[in-house]
Amino acid sequence: MAIPSFSVPVQSPKTAAAAAAPMLAAAEGKLGFVPNLFGVMANAPSLLEGYLALSSVFDKTSLSPTERQVVLLATSFENGCAYCMAAHTAIAGMQKVDAAVVEALRDGTPIAEPKLEALRGFTADVVRSRGWPSQAARERFLATGYTPVHALEVVLGVGMKTLSNYANHIVGTPLDAAFEAARWTTPASPASCCAQ
Repeated sequence: MAIPSFSVPVQSPKTAAAAAAPMLAAAEGKLGFVPNLFGVMANAPSLLEGYLALSSVFDKTSLSPTERQVVLLATSFENGCAYCMAAHTAIAGMQKVDAAVVEALRDGTPIAEPKLEALRGFTADVVRSRGWPSQAARERFLATGYTPVHALEVVLGVGMKTLSNYANHIVGTPLDAAFEAARWTTPASPASCCAQ
């Protein structure tokens, strides 16, 4: 049985509170539109500010753009967030992430490239275990060349993405037209995923 979402408006730079309007205007200037996620988060300006700050900081980690998208998509998959799966599929495409990598992340199947698969597996285990990844996941992660510093950067990405996953679940954020072509539903038999 589906639980109804809280109803909140999707704010714009013109309708948002004074604390959120400049952040939405900046997003619109950079992206050409205000993603509905930002418009929803603008109802709680501190949430939007925190999410944007963490996103900016995550972009400064030693993880490559492809690796960052692996972390964000793996987290969104485990959390069953249809909005973020669609949005990050589109973003990964813009960042030239290999389509086969994105498809595996969307399907919940192993990534063919061993290092990215170790990153996906470690991220998924961090989410599923609530921060207590298994020894096997840790060993696979380290064996492919990642370090404990990378593990901490994964924690940053998981935390940032969990903010948006949970916000989307609670308010039922509508999917933007810009992400419609990448719409996602939970696979029928995912390897590991919590149902939405």
